[in-house]
Amino acid sequence: MKAEPRKRQHTGRRAMKLAAVALAVAATAGAAHATDVFRLEGFGAVSRAMGGVATAYDVGPAGMMTNPATLSLMSADHAAMVGLDLVTTDIDVRNRDSGESVHSHDHGSNRGPYYAPQLAYAQRLGDWTLGLGAFAQGGLGTEFGRHSFLSRANGGLDTGLENSSRLLVLNIPLAASFRVSDALTVGGGVDAVWQGLNLDLLQGADQVGSLIGAGRVSGSLLPVLGGLPDLRGAHFSLTRNAPLASGVNAWGYTARVGMTYALSADTRIGAAYTARSQMSDMDGRATLTAVDGVAGKIPLQGRLRIRDFQMPAVLNLGLSQRVNEQLTVAADVSRVFWSDTMKDIKVGFVADGGGELNVRLPQDYRDQTILALGAAWQVDSHWTLRGGLRLAQQALRSSTLFAVIPAIPRKHLSAGFGYALSPASSVDFAWSHAFQESMDNAGLPNTSAPIRVSHAQDNATLVYTYRF
Repeated sequence: MKAEPRKRQHTGRRAMKLAAVALAVAATAGAAHATDVFRLEGFGAVSRAMGGVATAYDVGPAGMMTNPATLSLMSADHAAMVGLDLVTTDIDVRNRDSGESVHSHDHGSNRGPYYAPQLAYAQRLGDWTLGLGAFAQGGLGTEFGRHSFLSRANGGLDTGLENSSRLLVLNIPLAASFRVSDALTVGGGVDAVWQGLNLDLLQGADQVGSLIGAGRVSGSLLPVLGGLPDLRGAHFSLTRNAPLASGVNAWGYTARVGMTYALSADTRIGAAYTARSQMSDMDGRATLTAVDGVAGKIPLQGRLRIRDFQMPAVLNLGLSQRVNEQLTVAADVSRVFWSDTMKDIKVGFVADGGGELNVRLPQDYRDQTILALGAAWQVDSHWTLRGGLRLAQQALRSSTLFAVIPAIPRKHLSAGFGYALSPASSVDFAWSHAFQESMDNAGLPNTSAPIRVSHAQDNATLVYTYRF
C-alpha cells in the first residue's frame, strides 16, 4: 500500500514528459494533405491500412483519436508508439477556355511532399486506461507558383503573384477509457488543437465585383479599391515561406466520447462522437495587394484574421467481427458535419495605415457520409496482413471550388502489414491511395475562368509500437 503513491508520482512524471515530447513533435510537423476534405482518413498504420476503421476495433494507442473507449481493448498494460505519415499529391488545374494547365509542385519551402507526426502513449491502471498523444488531424497544400494562368488578373495582366495554400491541423489528445464490464467499455477525451494556415490567393476584379454584388465585401478600404483607375484584381498573401511557419495560426480544443460493447466473444460494436472544435480566430501578418492596370501593384501591409475556422463534429458507428483465429473484418460508418463549419471563409484585414476590409468567401460544404471497410489476416506469430476500402460522399460544391483548396478525393484503397519484432515490439506499415477525382467550376465568384481540378494522392505510414 505504501508503494502506491510513489507509483502514481512516477506515472505523473511520465505523463508530463510525454506531453512535452508531444508538443515538440507537433511543433516540428510539416503539412499533411488530408483526404476526407481536411481530415486524414485514419490514425495509426493499423487503422490506415484497414480503410480507417477504428470505432469497434483495437488499433492501439492511435484509437484515442477516433474512439477513446478502444484503449481498454489493448492487451498490454503499457503501449508507446511513434510514427510518421508521408503524403505525395498529384494536383492539376486546367483552364477550360484556353486549355492551359498548371500542376501543383514544390516551388517553395512550405509544401510537398507532406509529412505528419504520430506519437502516443497509453497505460492501464486497474479498470482505467489513460492515453496521451500528438497527431496531425489533417490539412491541405498546393503550390502553383507565380507564372500560371492563376496568377493572371483580368484583361490578361500577368501579376507575378503566387497562388498557394497550406493548412495544418494538429491534435494533442488526453484520453481515458474505463472497463465497465467484460463486455462494455466507455471512454472520453479532450484535445488541445493547433491550426496554421499559409495562403496566397489572387482574385480578379470580376470576382471582387461578384462578391461585392452579393454583399460579401465590406469595410473602409472598399471605396479605396473602387477608386483606382483600372482595378484588375486583389491578392491576399499570408504565407511565411519556411518549412514550419504559418502566416496565421490559432489554438483551441475539442472533445470526444465513445463506447464499445461485445455482443459475443467474436463480435463487437462501437460508437463515438467528436465535437465541433472551438478555435480562436487565426491571426497574423498579411499583405493585401491591389492590382491596377495603370498604377501597377499597390501593396498594403497589415494584420489578417481568419474568423471562426473550425473542424467539424464527427459521429462514428462501428462493427468488428472475428471470423476465425486468423481473420478479422471491421466496418465504420461516419457522418461528418461540414455544413456547420464550412459555410464561408471569413477574412478580416486591417491595414497598418488605417482602414479595413472584410470578405466572406463562399464554400457551403455539404455534410459527408463515409463508409470504411477493413480486414486483418494474421499469417503467423510475426506477420499480419491488412487491407481496406474507403468511400465518401462529396462534401465540396463545384460552384464554390477554389483551385488552391482542391479537397475533393473520396475513394481510397489501402493495404499494409504488421511485423512483430518480438513479443513486446512491432512495426506496422500502411499505404493508402486516393483515386483521382475531378471537379469543374464554371465561374464566379471563386474563379474567373472556368476550371477543372483533378486530384489524386498516395499516403505511406510507418509506426513502431512498444508494449510492456
